[in-house]
Amino acid sequence: MARLDTSARRFAIRLRNVVAPFLLLGVSQLATFAQLATHVGRYTRDYRAAGTPISAAPADKPIAAALREVSAAKIRANIEMLVQFNNRSTVSSVETDLPTGTGVLAASDWIKQQFESYSKACGNCLEVKVDAFVEPPSTGTATVKPRIVKPTPIRNVYAILRGSDPVQSKRMYLVTGHYDTRETDVMNTHDPAPGANDDSSGTAVSLESARILSKYKFSATLVFVCVAGEEQGLNGSRHLARIAKSEGWQLEGVLNNDIVGGDTTPGDTLQDKSLVRVFSQGILPTAPLEMITQMLSLGMENDTPSRELAREVLAVSRTYFPAPGSKTVATKPGQLKAFEPVMELRLDRYLRGGDHSSFSAEGFPAVRFTEWRENFNHQHQHVRTENGIEYGDLLKFDDFEYIAQVARLNMATLATLASSPGLPQNVRIVTTNLDNDTILKWDPPSAARGPIRYQIVWRETTASDWQYATDASKYGATDTNNSATLPISKDNVFFGIRACDSEGHCGQAVAPMPERRS
Repeated sequence: MARLDTSARRFAIRLRNVVAPFLLLGVSQLATFAQLATHVGRYTRDYRAAGTPISAAPADKPIAAALREVSAAKIRANIEMLVQFNNRSTVSSVETDLPTGTGVLAASDWIKQQFESYSKACGNCLEVKVDAFVEPPSTGTATVKPRIVKPTPIRNVYAILRGSDPVQSKRMYLVTGHYDTRETDVMNTHDPAPGANDDSSGTAVSLESARILSKYKFSATLVFVCVAGEEQGLNGSRHLARIAKSEGWQLEGVLNNDIVGGDTTPGDTLQDKSLVRVFSQGILPTAPLEMITQMLSLGMENDTPSRELAREVLAVSRTYFPAPGSKTVATKPGQLKAFEPVMELRLDRYLRGGDHSSFSAEGFPAVRFTEWRENFNHQHQHVRTENGIEYGDLLKFDDFEYIAQVARLNMATLATLASSPGLPQNVRIVTTNLDNDTILKWDPPSAARGPIRYQIVWRETTASDWQYATDASKYGATDTNNSATLPISKDNVFFGIRACDSEGHCGQAVAPMPERRS
């Protein structure tokens, strides 16, 4: 018999040491051990026993049908047209020597025409608007030169699809991308700056969302936006966000798409076309100091409205997309491929910024979609080939089917939220007593209509996404009592309350704030 090698001998010794004691037990001792094992098995963590692992909501047939209408070919055609404007620098709006049909203003005219054509196709269902203003010169900083050096006209172009319900239509959800571009020199207005990825791709998502979703009706209002001024300092989005704030828009979610072209660089094996990053704001630095202090003391820095919106994007993806690595394979035209949003717990990437931050700064929930792996040779670059490396944000590096997937995810999120009852109000957690229960209380959404089902979700304090859920009615909530008492220690998990309609459309969760009862 061949001699066992060292690792095999060690395994045999361990096995003997484990098994041998049980061989010496009598029948009664074995029975006692079995009872003990069963007894131990009955114990489980309270937050696992009180609910079930969170699962995908049922798909809505009209929403699923809308997603199948997304056309990679139409997205490509729109991006090809945007590239033809040569250089869409925001500051090209002050130039007088640009060739006819080029520059940022010509691009804004074309975008407006696209929205108008979509509106005509749906019986003038869209209100097409231009937010035109003049940005004053900026002073810059000690290290950054000003990017607006003279009064500069800027145009945000957008289309509003009013909600079909007169009460719910006050609620609004917005999707945006920026159509301005830049070259290596941010002030260069004449050399080619095609911006095929940054950010024709995001502009194309807004346009395709408008083209398709305008054919459907939703209770809440959808706003499809293309902004300028991003590369000069988020000027366009800041202006529109301040308008939304001053006019009292009930803006419950903003989806910003910036660099979602799925860069396809030959030889790059680390790009992943099944993933898209979702960035979101944590605690606002401009929030009142007492609020910042309270949220930090409770560990709630990851439960801001923007983070809850990001979690809703993840929830929607579970409903409409097969997960990466699953056995589901798209084989038919219009059948969705695996696609997964990845929640990034930061406002944006290092040294970069985006238009979602303008809306977040005004207190609106906002997230940013960005491809998984960027190629910086294809962003903010003078178009050239140097040492065998091709620089420039060129059409050839876009993946139009990837952009179509991003558009589908945006549309599914917009449609789900616009069909939901909205956000529960005044959500709180009772912290009067030292006990192991959790009492949650809330008020209905501000534009509540029809029957509402409330879902309680929670996650471990180390988890980024919701893990468990239950219907609030199982723990005391009724049509007249918006409260629930769960046998879960409030100290071990984070909670949220979601409002859902009878068909399963749920809005994003709202995290409870502490309440002490007198």
